Amino acid sequence: MKKSLRKFTRGKGMTLLIVVALVFVFFRILKREYWSGDNLRGIMYAMSLCGTITCGMACLMMSGAIDLASGAEGMMGGVVCAMLLAAGVPWPAAMLMCLIMGACFGLVNAFLTNFMNFMPFIATMAMASVWQGVGAVISGNATIMITNQSFWKIGSTNIWIFPLPFVIMVVLLTCYGWMIANTRFGRQMLLCGGNPNAARLAGINHKRVTTIMFVNNGVVASLGGMVLASRMHNGTVGNVVGSEMDGMVAAIIGGVSFLGGGSSGMAVLFIGILMLSSFKSGLYIINLNAYWMVCANGVLLIVALVVDYIRERTRLRALKVAPQPARAKRPNHE
Repeated sequence: MKKSLRKFTRGKGMTLLIVVALVFVFFRILKREYWSGDNLRGIMYAMSLCGTITCGMACLMMSGAIDLASGAEGMMGGVVCAMLLAAGVPWPAAMLMCLIMGACFGLVNAFLTNFMNFMPFIATMAMASVWQGVGAVISGNATIMITNQSFWKIGSTNIWIFPLPFVIMVVLLTCYGWMIANTRFGRQMLLCGGNPNAARLAGINHKRVTTIMFVNNGVVASLGGMVLASRMHNGTVGNVVGSEMDGMVAAIIGGVSFLGGGSSGMAVLFIGILMLSSFKSGLYIINLNAYWMVCANGVLLIVALVVDYIRERTRLRALKVAPQPARAKRPNHE
């Protein structure tokens, strides 16, 4: 425990905490309402969606792949769940069916990338368009209202002062953090993303690992879409779409490399999610023009990629200059 805490305080976790503190102070100076209870709850709700998407996205990026269809998969989870509830299906069965649907989304992405050998970036971008079109067709491009009050409780229940969606996100981060740190599969996942050649020489099936993570990402994205539908009391094609970019930015800020591999731990990832959500909440509360908000999101993504690039270059440079172990001298028998 002390070793982990020392690593956190000396690593990028403390730096991110300082940045988050500066963000909170900056927007508090601009708007006193930024520290209000309602806005802080709003930040936690924003973190719940962003964090849920980030959980699946970060683990997939650690294994060396990416899924730009996460937002569309989450949208499909919310829309299909709303349609099933409107048809009278009990909410546990509706959620289970949508989670299975999310797993199928992941299998489609894995098939395109692992067996058709398409680039993950292009394949998942194409599937995002497919799922957005399917969602618009099956819903008639209309908002589907949810009247099941038991389902509402998922998005509106509080556990002490924390919204249930926020608690779900924290539980997911904790479970993934334990898996990465304590299981053989977690180590294989990091090796596949960080050094694919070493993973192949070690006998690790890279396609198997990424297939599992694609399926996992689809399931988690669908869960995020359903939780948002529960809070909004409706399912619509506008929900969740585009959140894959937030998930990717939060993952990169939290120490996951866009090029694959790398992890600073789920605690740092949580701070990355907090930083992104608090920054975007600040933009909303100061009533920034919507066009400038789109620009700010793009700039934030560019900054995250630049930081990731510098971090990766620094890591590679350190590996090149690392001192080699001294070879033992052979005894001279002459």
